[in-house]
Amino acid sequence: MTVVLALVLTLPLAFADIAGVKSEPDPERRSELALTNADKAIDTARQAYNGGDKDAEQAALNEVQQSVDVSIESLESTHKHARNNKYYKRAELKVGALLRRLRSLRDETAFDGRQAVEAVMNHLSDVHDQLINAIMSKKK
Repeated sequence: MTVVLALVLTLPLAFADIAGVKSEPDPERRSELALTNADKAIDTARQAYNGGDKDAEQAALNEVQQSVDVSIESLESTHKHARNNKYYKRAELKVGALLRRLRSLRDETAFDGRQAVEAVMNHLSDVHDQLINAIMSKKK
């Protein structure tokens, strides 16, 4: 009971984090903050799953996806070429780590709850591929 109460009380704080991330003026720093927020949201999703709160789990998974999207949009807004940009490489490594963490969460999740995790995994996989293609592309 106390776990559910703690999740209910901390859930608004988790959504405040994404708003705080979006308010960061430096796009490269915003990208890194968004990926850190995604990592924390996976922890929140795992806690919600263990507590049996499907709504909080889904909200946390949505926040993972939103945070990764904010990160990519922030990097793209710099208009810097990805090939020699350390922030793109950091994002690629971090998204790969997030995918591994989501895979672990999916394996722990009951069969009927895996679709939500797999949907986020598919989105992150597409983003990861997009990052690799941007990093490996030649200058235009």
